[in-house]
Amino acid sequence: MGWAGHQHADAYAELPGVELAGIAGLEEPVRTALADRHGVERHVADWEELLEDDTLDVVSVAVPTFLHHPITIAALDRGLHVLCEKPIARTVEEAQSMVEAAERNDRVLDVAFNHRRRGDIETLKAVVDSGRLGRIYYAKAWWMRRTGIPTAGSWFTSHEQAGGGPLLDIGIHVLDYALYLLGQPAVTTVSASTYDLLGTAGFGSSPTSDKTGGGGRFDVEDLASAFLRLEDGGTLLVESSWAAHRTDGDEFGVTLFGTEGGADLRVVDMEPVGTLKVFTDEHGVAAETTFSPPPGRGHTAVVERFLERVRDGGDADGRTAAELAKIVDACYRSAKERREVTFA
Repeated sequence: MGWAGHQHADAYAELPGVELAGIAGLEEPVRTALADRHGVERHVADWEELLEDDTLDVVSVAVPTFLHHPITIAALDRGLHVLCEKPIARTVEEAQSMVEAAERNDRVLDVAFNHRRRGDIETLKAVVDSGRLGRIYYAKAWWMRRTGIPTAGSWFTSHEQAGGGPLLDIGIHVLDYALYLLGQPAVTTVSASTYDLLGTAGFGSSPTSDKTGGGGRFDVEDLASAFLRLEDGGTLLVESSWAAHRTDGDEFGVTLFGTEGGADLRVVDMEPVGTLKVFTDEHGVAAETTFSPPPGRGHTAVVERFLERVRDGGDADGRTAAELAKIVDACYRSAKERREVTFA
């Protein structure tokens, strides 16, 4: 029951027409405190025991990545709708089998990408959709940390348990909101590089992180950079790091260049609202507009949308998240083989 698990539980608890009926988690003191806070009588250690409850309708899967696949498959096969934390899975194969299980059981499978629910991202999306920037032909999106390894030696830094480093952990958010802003264009080629020079040398572990699990290994990357060619002729550069000799703190954002204007969004240290600027040319004079977006609703909006799809039979089978898994897999292959990877 880590940060994500708490976000899901809190969201369900505050939404109307929802009963938070049970919690499963190995950390007994944390699980008990969360259950007490929300008045949940049933809380158990093992997820298998929780899924035996025939009164459940939906389940959230907010656990280490290597458990996303088995728990989601089991829940879907029991007829439950599933909201899974990002990334959908460690591999393309796991992701695809989760999508197939949702289709086979006619259940909703959604994946929690809460960053696209931020107020500043939604405001920028409205600007893009209005045509104010024209045709966007180049984008750069990033999430960079100086010392942000989620506890070196935890499950996060184990390739077997996490599936990858910052590209799969925080870079997946960057890919999701960037492609969302661009209108979900297909990716045609990927050229990427990954590095593990700082993490393996003992630099970069977060001073505030307390992640558990793993066997003390660091066999994932600590920085990744990927250049994506898009089907519409545009290009997207994605950068993600847990450790880098840069400004202290945590920063993510996106820069867009279009035929009629540009935009820049920067969020420092997870502030609720980032700095969003739009650049245009007004009768030959450079114009700059600073927006004041509302704060987003994060996981509450994610859970709310998931429940709407469950109630209304909306289309959600994890396909978009599975496509992101394919892109990340291509990035890792490109980095390993030192070549550009082309999508069929």
